[in-house]
Amino acid sequence: MAPVEIGLLLVEEVEEGGECTDKERRGKGYEYELEEKERFWSELDEVMESIPMGERVVIGADFNGHVGEGNTGDEVVMGTFGVKERNLEGQMVVDFAKRMDMAVVNTYFQKREEHRVTYKSGGRRTQVDYILCRRGNLKEISDCKVVVGESVARQHRMVVCRMTLMVCKKKRSKIEIEKKTKWWKLKKEECCEEFRQKLRQALGGQVVLPDDWETTAEVIREKGAGCAIWKEERR
Repeated sequence: MAPVEIGLLLVEEVEEGGECTDKERRGKGYEYELEEKERFWSELDEVMESIPMGERVVIGADFNGHVGEGNTGDEVVMGTFGVKERNLEGQMVVDFAKRMDMAVVNTYFQKREEHRVTYKSGGRRTQVDYILCRRGNLKEISDCKVVVGESVARQHRMVVCRMTLMVCKKKRSKIEIEKKTKWWKLKKEECCEEFRQKLRQALGGQVVLPDDWETTAEVIREKGAGCAIWKEERR
């Protein structure tokens, strides 16, 4: 097996919608918004459940939630290097990770806050874009961070992840060798003479061939194997 290093890039494009306070969110439309989010997680659950456990899964998305710093009670699915406090949407991310036995990759790598903040708008600095993988594959990831100065989508910053996979080299199937007779070489005198001598030896010095054709044919095939009229061909 040979290690192959791959890079994962998370880019999220969103529409600017301005800021809203917690009080505003608790007003008109909040219940509908919550239903939409619950529907999203339900559908994502269905997708994950349709994937065989043996297959590697990496999810990168703007989950619009804060998983927060620390991991008390959630050590199985996340590290301690989040940003700020957890909110309801962040709890949904953590709950999903627990249901699907996944890990929130961003939180396992100690970085300066500048390399953890994925969203900047005005005075707001937070972490809402996450990369998740199966917990069993977490050991394959050696780094995850925000690239400072790179912003290919409005307000959201680029998140990169370094993952090393062990790739099994496919074994070549064994090549079968088939022997074929080059009867046309009997046109050459040296080949013809060699074959004639071997055939006579096999027949005990007789010049006349046996009446039994099957016996004669078998003798011809056996003795011809040591002559130049035989060759090996790859199939």
